[in-house]
Amino acid sequence: MGAPHFELIRHDIINPIYLEVDEIYNLACPASPVHYQFNPIKTIKTNVMGVINVLGIAKRTKAKVLQASTSEIYGDPEVNPQNESYWGKVNPIGIRSCYDEGKRAAECLMMDYRRQNSVNTKIVRIFNTYGPRMAINDGRVVSNFIIQALQDKKITIYGDGTHTRSFCYSDDLIEGLILMMNSIDEFYGPVNIGNPGEFTILQLAQIIIKLTKSSSKIEFQPLPSDDPAQRKPDITLAKEKIGWSPKIDLEEGLISTIRYFREVLKLS
Repeated sequence: MGAPHFELIRHDIINPIYLEVDEIYNLACPASPVHYQFNPIKTIKTNVMGVINVLGIAKRTKAKVLQASTSEIYGDPEVNPQNESYWGKVNPIGIRSCYDEGKRAAECLMMDYRRQNSVNTKIVRIFNTYGPRMAINDGRVVSNFIIQALQDKKITIYGDGTHTRSFCYSDDLIEGLILMMNSIDEFYGPVNIGNPGEFTILQLAQIIIKLTKSSSKIEFQPLPSDDPAQRKPDITLAKEKIGWSPKIDLEEGLISTIRYFREVLKLS
């Protein structure tokens, strides 16, 4: 906050804003089901009206704009791993659709502004990211499990624990975003940014229990509606086009994240 060339503006991108910029990284949207389902109408407004406002700035200033899309656009996929040519399997009227369909609409807007108005757009599809500085109430599985384990509470798994996710450490993600922004204008994606290491939710819980030396037991709860059974990125395109692949494996990233939450929770 004290950096001389940094300015923080509190603004809701649903409302227009006038800025002079060269590059825009649009990451404006809650990404945890707990938060994006809290106000689903606001979530889809952020992904449609907000993206239209962002693209309006980019059109006027001739700025590059990178859209943070999501692996959720693949829905509950019928192919594994998912590559960028797969159109996905999304329930358009489900409880997750405010986010899934909102991000799909945002990708549509990015491409239409590119085709119709020659805006220099780029799209990345982000797969489950985690790391230090996640909010205590983030609601996603990594932070939930770590907090429960550190407090020796029951670790809550929704479903039978066999559904899978691929977890990408935040430092790796940021490197991927920057590489994509700086890539040649002719490459605009979409491109998957995620770690192709695939783990079941049960495996994740067991790893976190081991790393935290927790006495927590695992408790199984019913699986929420439309929760995807598998999630694993094909990152061939990212490797070929922007020279990106993740460097930090799951255990290494979890150790840093656990250390952060120990400090936040003021545990020894």
